Amino acid sequence: MSKLLLEVFRNKLSSVAEEMGIVLQRTSFSPNIKERKDLSCAVFTSKGELVAQAAHIPVHLGSMSTAVREAIRSVEFSEGDMVLLNDPYRGGTHLPDITLVAPVFYNGELILFVANRAHHADVGGVSSGSMPLSTSLFQEGLVIPPVKILEGGSLNRDVLMLILSNVRTPHEREGDLMAQVMANRVGTERLLEILREMGKEEFLKLSGELMDYGEKLMVETIRRIPDGEYTFEDFLEDDGLERKDIRIKVRIGIRGSKAVVDFSESDPQTEGPMNAVRSITLSATYYAFRCLLEEGAPTNEGCFRPIEVLTKRGTVLDAEFPAPVSGGNVETSQRIVDVVLGALAKALPDTIPAASQGTMNNLAVGGTDPRTGKRFAYYETIGGGMGAWAGGNGESAVHSHMTNTMNTPVEALEHSYPFLVRRYAIRRGSGGKGVYRGGDGIVREIEFSADVEVTVLSERRRVPPYGLFGGGPGEVGRNILIEGEKTEELPGKFARRLKKGSRLRIETPGGGGYA
Repeated sequence: MSKLLLEVFRNKLSSVAEEMGIVLQRTSFSPNIKERKDLSCAVFTSKGELVAQAAHIPVHLGSMSTAVREAIRSVEFSEGDMVLLNDPYRGGTHLPDITLVAPVFYNGELILFVANRAHHADVGGVSSGSMPLSTSLFQEGLVIPPVKILEGGSLNRDVLMLILSNVRTPHEREGDLMAQVMANRVGTERLLEILREMGKEEFLKLSGELMDYGEKLMVETIRRIPDGEYTFEDFLEDDGLERKDIRIKVRIGIRGSKAVVDFSESDPQTEGPMNAVRSITLSATYYAFRCLLEEGAPTNEGCFRPIEVLTKRGTVLDAEFPAPVSGGNVETSQRIVDVVLGALAKALPDTIPAASQGTMNNLAVGGTDPRTGKRFAYYETIGGGMGAWAGGNGESAVHSHMTNTMNTPVEALEHSYPFLVRRYAIRRGSGGKGVYRGGDGIVREIEFSADVEVTVLSERRRVPPYGLFGGGPGEVGRNILIEGEKTEELPGKFARRLKKGSRLRIETPGGGGYA
């Protein structure tokens, strides 16, 4: 099969996932999905293998096949069905990420699946935004196992009402869920058009060859890494409850065309919400190795075949139910990338960058909007500096690694919520020093025009992003509360009730310097 034909086929499938994402973004209700694009879409085989994806969120895409496989195991699909789930221990990531899986039947035969995942601004739990400083999964929101939200094309209103009765903003949640339904329907129709055009046999043949091609590219990439064993460790600063460093350690063995990535020496799971389920660890590892491929290379199940990931049950990277996980998806995933890239830098010093900001700076706010009298729930992640590398300086004020979202524009933020953005700027000089400097972080200061409930999950407030080969570390981030003339520096993770007129300034970390 010619490479040209495979490339045409790959782009056809990727365009399906891209169009799904556009539909989901444009028809959603919440700014988190509509403006920040906190969503992902992909195409899978009938066995749940990733065939093609859009350029969406790495932490979603690398783990979504686990959700699709769990849906396949849990329910019997018929035409027109759609399964919804968010349970982290059954293929999810953390509870706000809701996944919808739809089968694609062609001439009565199940050929493919489409799936999308979107971060909902609230799914219940003990605090607005469903990102609490929790000690149990049950405090984080409504746990949804694989369940049919559509049966034979008809909406299961009982399931929908059960979900909407457990969230703070049911109107917004319903709008976002229906946007996810429509995205899958569009994906299904586009795939059927391709199947009618080329036929089932040719389609399945090309799908298999596309995954084999992805495997070939990863094999070639791993072969270029010198054989050996490479280790690295870094730390999460705390679990939100106890001020104690949490070690993330990796040991990467490279033997010919195979990579064994062993995290089993990482610390035990935590009482607080910094635990990651195994699907998150897989996702972050796959992402780091995927970055080694040439630009434009396909991303599919084949790319992951030469990589074996080892974890130990009951550790912070393979938590056991019902450990809390709200921060594992967003913060621990970033540290996994940091340690994998840190280890690979020893083998590929001219390729791997210094540490990027290493946090998503999660901000969740809820309350009652005095303009409308209705409850609101806001969620956002904030960008920072990227690490420098042998080829140049790090980028400033961007989302990096496991998040690929946009910012919420000031105009959209102030229109949708009782907020005033007092400052939004690059945090000059926060990147690490070196021959090549790390990128600078961001300063974002918000004044609340109502009494609010605020939760922040952030990292790199004490342990800075590392530099490489003599390059300096990036500046640590800061969370600052301003109430009148009083200024208070807050920890990296906190939950507070704030009065109208309070201001929260978040200064995000810079990236590490190089050489």
